[in-house]
Amino acid sequence: MDIPAAGLKRTIIAPLLLALFSASLFAEDQNDTVAHPNNNKSTKQDDAITVYDTITVYGQTYRNTATKTTLEPEETPQGLTVIDNEQLQQREVQSLNQALRYTPGVVTETRGAAVTMYDTYKVRGFDVNQSYYDGLVLPYLSGWNFQAQADPIAVQQIEVFKGPTSVLYGAMNPGGMVNMIAKSPQMEHSTTVDVGAGSRNLMKASIDTTGQIGDSNLSYHFIGLARKQDSQVDTATNERYIVAPSLNWQVSDKTLINFNLYYQNDPAMGINSALPVSGMFISNSNGSTSPSTFASDGNWDSFKRDFVMAGYKIDHQFNDQWSFLQNARYTNGSLHQKNTYSMSFTESGSNAGQLQRNIYSTDENLKAFTIDNQFSGKLKLNRWEHNLLFGLDYQTMNGSSNYKEYDTSSIANWNQFNIFSPNNNLIVNPSSLSVKSTTITDVDLYQTGFYLQDQIRHDKLVLLTGGRFDTYKLSTLTNGTIPSSTDQNDFTYRVGALYTFDNGIAPYASYATGFEPTTGTDSSGNAYKPETSEQVEVGMKYQAPDMSKSASISLFHILKNDTLVADPDNYTNPKLQVGQVRSQGVELQGKWFVTSNLDISPSYTYTDMQITKDASSNLKGTTPIYVPTHAASIWANYYFYDGALAGTRVSGGTRYVGTMQMDSTNTEGKVPAYTITDLSLGYDLSELSRGLSGVTANFLVNNVFNTANYTCFNSTNCWYGEERSVELHVKYEM
Repeated sequence: MDIPAAGLKRTIIAPLLLALFSASLFAEDQNDTVAHPNNNKSTKQDDAITVYDTITVYGQTYRNTATKTTLEPEETPQGLTVIDNEQLQQREVQSLNQALRYTPGVVTETRGAAVTMYDTYKVRGFDVNQSYYDGLVLPYLSGWNFQAQADPIAVQQIEVFKGPTSVLYGAMNPGGMVNMIAKSPQMEHSTTVDVGAGSRNLMKASIDTTGQIGDSNLSYHFIGLARKQDSQVDTATNERYIVAPSLNWQVSDKTLINFNLYYQNDPAMGINSALPVSGMFISNSNGSTSPSTFASDGNWDSFKRDFVMAGYKIDHQFNDQWSFLQNARYTNGSLHQKNTYSMSFTESGSNAGQLQRNIYSTDENLKAFTIDNQFSGKLKLNRWEHNLLFGLDYQTMNGSSNYKEYDTSSIANWNQFNIFSPNNNLIVNPSSLSVKSTTITDVDLYQTGFYLQDQIRHDKLVLLTGGRFDTYKLSTLTNGTIPSSTDQNDFTYRVGALYTFDNGIAPYASYATGFEPTTGTDSSGNAYKPETSEQVEVGMKYQAPDMSKSASISLFHILKNDTLVADPDNYTNPKLQVGQVRSQGVELQGKWFVTSNLDISPSYTYTDMQITKDASSNLKGTTPIYVPTHAASIWANYYFYDGALAGTRVSGGTRYVGTMQMDSTNTEGKVPAYTITDLSLGYDLSELSRGLSGVTANFLVNNVFNTANYTCFNSTNCWYGEERSVELHVKYEM
C-alpha cells in the first residue's frame, strides 16, 4: 500500500511538536526574560493580548467561558483554548469556521469551503450545532437551515472550552463549546478603516470605531462591514453587510448598562449542495470534478438571510464581594433558499456521471429571546476563599419553515445532467415551475436552567464544583396535524481540582456530565431518549515565571449515551439511537516566545473515537465521520524592529488533518489526509513615511501550495476544501 504524502508529513510534525512542548516545559532558562513582541509597540485599550490562558479583555461585563466569572481561565481544571484578536486579524478570517483552523481538538469546515451559511465543526469528535456570542447562544431553527452567525469583525476573541459544559450552559454536546466575545465600547478613542481585495473578485470595506462621547459617562462602539466575493463554485457568490452599534452607560461607579445591536444582511451565501466522491479523490475513467463544479442550477439556486440581534447587559457591583450581571438578547431573522438535492448518481456505463436531482425551496423565519442572570460573590472561611456563582437562564424560540418541492417534468434535459460536464443553466424560466408538494413546519422551544458553582481557592489549590437542573420543551407542528413534542429534563454537574507549583506547572483533574435533548421519533414512531454524557479529564498546564513559555496537555475520556447517528442504509431515514460512543485522546498546545522577535504556537491532537454499544444497527466498533486520528498545527510570527525591514511582520502556519472515515459504516473508504500552509505578511507603512502613520498592510495567502482537501458525509455527499486564495488588506488607524 502506498503511504500518502500527507501521512508521511504527520510522522514529521508530531515529533516536532512534542519536542517543542518538551522544550517549553523543561527548559531552565528563566533568567532570560523575553518580552511579548507587542510590548515594543503602542497598544490600544480595546486590544486583547493573550499569552496562553491569560486573557485581557477590556470590558466590565466580560465573563470567561469556562466559569462565567472574571477568574483567570488557567485556574480552571479543564481544557481551554483562546484565539485572540491579533490572530484573527493576522489571518483575516471571514467566518468562525476559518477562525478555528488552528485550534487543537477541533475539525472545522466539515462541509468544505463553499458552504458558508453554517458554522460546521466538531470538538473532540462531536458535532457542535450551536455557537455562543457574548455568552448567549446563537439560535437556529431546529431541523432546518436558519442559523444566526456572528462575523469575526465584531469579535474581540474566541474561547473554545473543551468537554461537557452543560453545568453552566444547559443543553450541550459533550465535545465542548465555542464562545465569541463581542467587541465592547472603550473610553479611549480609536477608529480603524479597512479596505481589501483579492482572489475571486474579493471586495471589502469596513469601519471599526470606539470612544467616549464628549465628557459624558457614555462610550460607544460602531462596526460597519460590506464584503462581496465570488465562490470557488461556478455561478455562486458570497455577499454580506453588517451594522453593529453598541453603547455603554456608566450610571455610577457600581453600575454599568450596555446596549447592543447587531444587524446582518446576507444577500448571497454560496451554495448548499454536495458532490459524489467518484471523480473527486476517487478517480473515474469517465471524467472528473473540480472545486468549481456546481451540482445545482445557476438560474435557480439562491440563499438569502438577514437577522437582527438586540440586547442589553446590566452589571451592578453591590460591594467589593457581591455583584449581579444580567445578559439578554432578542433575535429576529428570516431565510429564503432555492436549491436541489441529489437522489442517485450513475458511476459507470453509457450514462456515467448523470446525477438525478430534485428541486426544492424553503422560506424560514425565527424569533428568539435569551436571558442569563448571574449573581456572584466571594466569601472567606478561615483560609478557604469561595467564589460563588448562582444563575438562572431562560431561552425561547419559535419559528417556521415552508418547504416546497417542484415538478421537473417541464425542464428539458433535466434528467441528463452530467456532473463531469455540468450544464448549470437548464432551468430557463424558474417562475414557471409548478409546486408538487408543500410542508409547513412550526417549531416552539423553551428551556430554563438553574445553576450554581463554587470555585474554592486555598493557597495554590483550586477546587471547582457546580451543578445545574434543566427543563427543555420543544413542539413541532407539521401541516397543522397533531404536534410532536419533546419534554425532557436533567441534572448535570462537574467537579475538578488544580494545583499550581512554584515552577509554573499546574496538574489538574476533572469530571463533568452533559445533557443534550433529542427531538423526533425513530422509524417505529418511538420518541428518542435524551443523550447524556460524561467526561474524565486529567492534564497539566504550564506557565513560565517570565511568561515566555506556556503549554498544556489534556488527556480526556468521553462517553456519550443514547447517541443519534444517521441510518447507514439511507441518510434521509429517521436517525438511529445506537447506544454509546466513546471519544478519548490527547491534546497538546503551547506558545513559546523564543526571542523578542519570534513566537511559535504548536498544537497536536490524537483522537480515538468509536461506537462501543449499538442496540439498533451494525455500527458497533465503527468510527464516526469527520474524526481524524491525528491532527497537528503550528503558527509562527517574526517581527522586524530594526534595519531595512523594520515594521515588517512575517507570519505563517501549517495545519495537518489526518484521514477520516468516509461514511458511518466505515465500508466506503477514507477521506485523504491533507497538509495546508498559510502565509500572512504585515507591514507598517509609517516606516516609509511619517505621513503614512497609522497605515498598515496585510498580505495573505491561504493554502499556499493549493493542496487538494476534502470532507465527506458519505460517498454521494462530499465537498472540496478551500483552494489557494490571495488577499491584500490596507488599514488606517486613527
